[in-house]
Amino acid sequence: MTTAPMTVSVVGATGSIGRLVVAESIARGHVTRAVVRDAAKAERQLPAEAQVAVADVTRPETLHKAVADIDAIVLTHGSDGTAHSSPETVDYAGVRNILAALDGQTPRIVLMTAIGVTSRSSVYDHLVEWKRRSERLVRASGLPYTIVRPGWFDMNGPDDHRLVFLQGDKRRSGSPADGVISRAQIAQVLVEAVTVPEAVGRTFELIAEQGPAPSDLVPLFAALDQDAPGALDAVRDENNMPLAKEPQRVRDDLEAVRALAGS
Repeated sequence: MTTAPMTVSVVGATGSIGRLVVAESIARGHVTRAVVRDAAKAERQLPAEAQVAVADVTRPETLHKAVADIDAIVLTHGSDGTAHSSPETVDYAGVRNILAALDGQTPRIVLMTAIGVTSRSSVYDHLVEWKRRSERLVRASGLPYTIVRPGWFDMNGPDDHRLVFLQGDKRRSGSPADGVISRAQIAQVLVEAVTVPEAVGRTFELIAEQGPAPSDLVPLFAALDQDAPGALDAVRDENNMPLAKEPQRVRDDLEAVRALAGS
């Protein structure tokens, strides 16, 4: 698929997925801005063609230049479980802060979360619940988006390259039995979603099964159901996180994001 080059910001660009997204985006001809906390680390790990923007998703005042004048943004960042990097402050509030920093821009948003995000699991400080809340912020933003929920990273066999897009988040064992996928293929799907019209408004789980890699991802995107307009959760997701029972601060954030969308 041939598309005009875009300006793409990649958040979490020195992470295990993010750096592959940066390389994939550059390979496709996009002007690629790597949003990182550590410029020296970025210089060591990322291609020379990457533009480096130093910012921290937990510090809103640092984000405006990092996301200024962009066509798309790919969000691959994640918490590391330390006191300064919790699921709430990074996986969730980081998305909230980025949306606020866009200052009226309307870029394509591609958000990576995780398979099993609707399981209501309490492990890792309720990580999947905070990721699910970050999805809700993106849907409430009114921006064109794609949300990708990968399976377990790099646990696929040598012949497991056939991509499978699922919906409804039915696989919630919290183990590789839910599905596996290579980091490289995750990056390819995330970058493809930036430009494919058929990807807009879709949320899906991403795994790989035995067979060759597809040469064209557009039919996979096109076969997905779109999320319902105005819905907080993805199409077919279980309705097991009532908004009325969410923390007040979370409900306030949703209202703030909706207000930005209407401004």
